[in-house]
Amino acid sequence: MYPSAAPAGCPPYNSKNGHGNGLYPLPQAFLQHYQQLAEAPRNIANTNFHGRTLPAGPSDIPPYGWKPSPSTPPGPHASALANGRKRHSGDHSPYNLKRQHFSSPVPHYGSPPAVGTSPSVSRPGPRETQSTLIQHSPLSPQLSAPRMPPLWGENPRSSLQAYAKDKLSGQMVELFEACQQQSTDLERKELCRAQLQREIQRLFPLVRLYLAGSSLSGFGSRNSDADLCLVIQAAPVDQRNDAVYVLSLIQQLFYRLSYIERPQLIRAKVPILKFRDKVSGVEFDLNVNNTVGIRNTFLLRSYAYAERRVRPIILVVKRWARHHRINDASKGTLSSYTLVLMVLHYLQTLPEPVIPSLQNEYPECFSPSMDIHRVPEGPRDIPPYSSSNQASLGELLLGFLKYYTSVFRWDKQVISVREAKALPKSNSLEWRDKFICVEEPFDGTNTARAVHEKVKFDAIKAQFAESWQMLQLRKDLNFILPIRNTIQR
Repeated sequence: MYPSAAPAGCPPYNSKNGHGNGLYPLPQAFLQHYQQLAEAPRNIANTNFHGRTLPAGPSDIPPYGWKPSPSTPPGPHASALANGRKRHSGDHSPYNLKRQHFSSPVPHYGSPPAVGTSPSVSRPGPRETQSTLIQHSPLSPQLSAPRMPPLWGENPRSSLQAYAKDKLSGQMVELFEACQQQSTDLERKELCRAQLQREIQRLFPLVRLYLAGSSLSGFGSRNSDADLCLVIQAAPVDQRNDAVYVLSLIQQLFYRLSYIERPQLIRAKVPILKFRDKVSGVEFDLNVNNTVGIRNTFLLRSYAYAERRVRPIILVVKRWARHHRINDASKGTLSSYTLVLMVLHYLQTLPEPVIPSLQNEYPECFSPSMDIHRVPEGPRDIPPYSSSNQASLGELLLGFLKYYTSVFRWDKQVISVREAKALPKSNSLEWRDKFICVEEPFDGTNTARAVHEKVKFDAIKAQFAESWQMLQLRKDLNFILPIRNTIQR
């Protein structure tokens, strides 16, 4: 039987009927594997689908969540870098990432349960609502999401005004403030994540569910979808078979939850389960063990809060690209992730960079080999970045459009945020015959591989050139992106 099933609200394993979770029939081989994994103490010396060793037990895994620090203004002390730029001291800035502690909401009110076990809760009925489940759960008082801290410990509006003294920059701040994801938006997503983790642990008691993507990186907007990554084992999962199988079980589970609608399994290179949470109205994409998404989420989050101009310009660029229909990887154009990397690369390669390469300066914080459960703790010691480049938001937006219109060589260069420079395009399979090459900072793949038709590539280049020329002439964001309509949408 499952020793850890009872605390998770699951019935014991019954080999007669072949049900390992009390809900759906499971293949015998899978049941034997997962029963062995659940029975072994703290995951030690178990094997995964492919017989590889799992990592040390949950006692070494930091809890998941975020404790914000109190807001105080940055201190006067700073340490000089070799290139003359300075960083604010972590001892005086509440906006220091070392103080961003990702932990479960539970520890705010006591010790968290060990991973692989859950507090004893009454098993919900087949159509019980999310609100009812939360009321019945002993975890309900602690379900609060991490709050996005204000930039540099100041009022976000006042901190951006120094870079918004011209009309174009002021328009960018207006759009950013109206469209950026609010703390309440993140709280709703985190509430759903926490509830779904408990539901999924009825099937797989030892898994961990992570919120990832723009919702947590700081680049989300009010209507952003949310990405979830289910970490089911330490080693990679066979996405074509094992991941699809796990998602199909979760899909059946979600059919029984009244607050989840339209669970749809998409069999792609990385299969996902798409669904909507009725309570929050948020659309979710759930994957299994696509852990590079967790790694790049916390890398991007570090960039988002390293310099106050990063988030506004990226939000405006994403909205601009969406307005001109060049921001849809499913239709052969640029993904939002690729656009973010393109903006970061531009900010890194200016004569006076706005941001550095965090992977170069803090390799120990973003090691690709770091245990995935420790990734949220990785950037905790990175202080905010202070650049000698004081360009306005409008100047940076114009420079971004110009850079990809007339400076960057699409046919000869690869965009690399990892190295903070344009790399020469090699003849490797990853870059050969690709129109746009953007290096994924951790696994080195091409995030822009969706752009595989010349007509789409030409349309993207043409839009960059047209928008740059128009904005340079008019200095008014409305000529390339209607502000009122964008905010209303």
